[in-house]
Amino acid sequence: MKARLPKEYAGGGAKNMNAMIRQAQKMQDDIAKIQQEIDESEFKASVGGGVVEVVMSGKKELKEVIIKPEVVDPDDVEMLQDLVMSAVNEVIRTIEKTTEERMEKATGGMSLPGMF
Repeated sequence: MKARLPKEYAGGGAKNMNAMIRQAQKMQDDIAKIQQEIDESEFKASVGGGVVEVVMSGKKELKEVIIKPEVVDPDDVEMLQDLVMSAVNEVIRTIEKTTEERMEKATGGMSLPGMF
């Protein structure tokens, strides 16, 4: 039994392959540009009605922790620790969601394992 290719593939194998390679290179360039933009961006998250705020780079490096004085209670350090942890986790989720959404646009929804 002979396999049949769609008409657009008939007789233009090298031409189609070159177009696919160019498209893949463009996608790779777009992904690299987006990743650089994300890495250079700053992301913020606040919790507890704004009493704790964290700023993190797109590389997930903690840049700043802002704690309002009214939340500092020496008798309840655990609450402050929970707020800081919650803010850090929230900003990480924001970075990951932003990265996923921007990469999905660049790849047209195609899953590329290990790319981001």
